[in-house]
Amino acid sequence: MAEMTVKERFARMYAHKEADRVPIIDSPWAGTIRRWQNEGMPEGMDWREFFGTDKTAGIGVDITPRYPYEVLEEDETSITYKTNWGVTMRHNKGLDSTPEFLDYTVTDPAAWEDCKRRMYEGEGRIDWNYLKKAYPKWQAEGQWITANFWFGFDVTHSWMMGTENLLIAMYEEPEMVQDMFNTYLDRCIDLFGQIWDAGYHFDCISWPDDMGYKGTTFFSNEMYREMLKPVHKRAVDWAHNHGIYAHLHSCGNIMSRMDDLMDIGLDALNPLEVKAGMEPLTLKEKYGDKLVLHGGVNAVLWDDKEAIIEEIRRVIPALKENGGYIFSSDHSVPNSVSLENFRAIVEEIKIVGKY
Repeated sequence: MAEMTVKERFARMYAHKEADRVPIIDSPWAGTIRRWQNEGMPEGMDWREFFGTDKTAGIGVDITPRYPYEVLEEDETSITYKTNWGVTMRHNKGLDSTPEFLDYTVTDPAAWEDCKRRMYEGEGRIDWNYLKKAYPKWQAEGQWITANFWFGFDVTHSWMMGTENLLIAMYEEPEMVQDMFNTYLDRCIDLFGQIWDAGYHFDCISWPDDMGYKGTTFFSNEMYREMLKPVHKRAVDWAHNHGIYAHLHSCGNIMSRMDDLMDIGLDALNPLEVKAGMEPLTLKEKYGDKLVLHGGVNAVLWDDKEAIIEEIRRVIPALKENGGYIFSSDHSVPNSVSLENFRAIVEEIKIVGKY
């Protein structure tokens, strides 16, 4: 089969048809990029070009309440600051560190009403100059273009309200939480609708909504059906009404939620986190004719070349069958993965993932 563009390759996967090979994308950490540069990748070079993986593009918008960004404390090792979502966090200046969340502005209905008002105020929430410059290049290169929506449980608890605060509020203030979920989505629909109407079309929408951790979900399926499923369905319906696809990123073990996700018409799911308990081969068997599976290759193995090559040979032939698969790790590429290993992984998947 002749070599395809990235867009052609992705389109075949979403249509559940075979292509020249499976698409290859991923998300290396900043420390991983630095390691690869130290091991021979030219500094400043796009890692996707260096390894010959697929190039995709993403469009973002600003739906934040625009609380003032403020540095509260800084020294040689860390910085403590307040974000545009009103969250106080401390970040270690070392590469690939996880921020420490210290305090939150939006923790009750009154604070949420103020936040909601702010989310609708102000100009410049779409970077039109960037789109005008970048969009023609994406089209010329045949890239797959994604609208990066921002709504749901994950981003509300992790970047605005705090996990404990939100989980309690889901029981004690359910109307407020549902309003949060819907307001986030409303703002995305409004702004991406403007982008679409201006002629900057995209191939799918995607949103991050981690609903699980190791072994199980953060909240019950009953609560999901009542509070979040209708919001997810609105997003999927919006995408389908525009003739494009809906892609969900949800870390953790959400095997028990799969029937509900299929019920709303979801088109694609990643990262299929094996180390949390996800079962990619089971998902392929049960839902593979309707759901694009993206990921599902255990990131824990990627620093062991023999182990990861063996895993690729074990799972990819089944996952790629009849299309409907996008290759990546089951989360991201940590800095334990050498340039040599990643190059071997890409070379192997180009062989095993060929149709």
